[in-house]
Amino acid sequence: MTSLNGALPERAARRCQQPLNTLHATVYFSPEIVREMGALGLEDFSSVNIAGRTAAFGRVGAGPVTAAFYNYKHERIARHLPGVWDVAAPQDVLAARLRAADGTLRRLLGEDAVASPEMAEAAELALRATEGCCRGGRPLYSAHADLPVPEAPHLALWHAATLLREHRGDGHVMALVRAGLDPVEALLSHSATGGGMSDKWLVRTRGWAVEELNAGRERLRARGLLDGAGELTAAGAALRDELEDETDRLDAAPYEHLGAAGVARLTELGKGFAAAAVAAGAFPADLLGNG
Repeated sequence: MTSLNGALPERAARRCQQPLNTLHATVYFSPEIVREMGALGLEDFSSVNIAGRTAAFGRVGAGPVTAAFYNYKHERIARHLPGVWDVAAPQDVLAARLRAADGTLRRLLGEDAVASPEMAEAAELALRATEGCCRGGRPLYSAHADLPVPEAPHLALWHAATLLREHRGDGHVMALVRAGLDPVEALLSHSATGGGMSDKWLVRTRGWAVEELNAGRERLRARGLLDGAGELTAAGAALRDELEDETDRLDAAPYEHLGAAGVARLTELGKGFAAAAVAAGAFPADLLGNG
């Protein structure tokens, strides 16, 4: 990766995106999203999660969302889409999600951080990075790129983090398909790295039954990617590394556009905000894990 502002160090883009993704994801586990969506009539956890992530598409049905999300069970999505839009219109869900982001970040980071020059700087850098994103083959990114940029810096940062997350995620789906990992295998192999969700949260958020997760582990064992204890084999670890490297390649453009100095500064700022959010209890203690 190179830029007019100097070469980016290896995996610099990934290290920059990770804390931004953490900031983005805080909203999905916040009491604010429950309250705001509940006021619209969405009280079931799955309906809140699915509506919040798909509202940028408009009144979309289950099929395109299953394709774009990749690792959600289709039947879970079809249980809520398109019917959820008869309860709450997409534009109302988007407004509720932004209000939830506002409340979540203020609670986790504090008013001083929200109003700080560093927050404004991070927002400006992240938005500049999004100028390098591309729409082709990236449905979730492209849908969110049509949304207006919020004026408040902390919400502008959250919006930019969303764009960068979905841009990388769309590219990651391309890499998963190329690697021949089905949705369950993709989730389980990620969890085996220690960075994915535990079975409890895969069932709750993605809709797969425990039996389906166990069958997925057997398929991964048959491919030599998991061992008997459910840990990655050398081949499994190598495959996950290859997937992330391919995702980096597909996601290089925004960070090349921002340049090495900008990426380094955005990483520094993002890590600080993400660490503060995690320390403030942004995520359930049992969210991550293998099994």
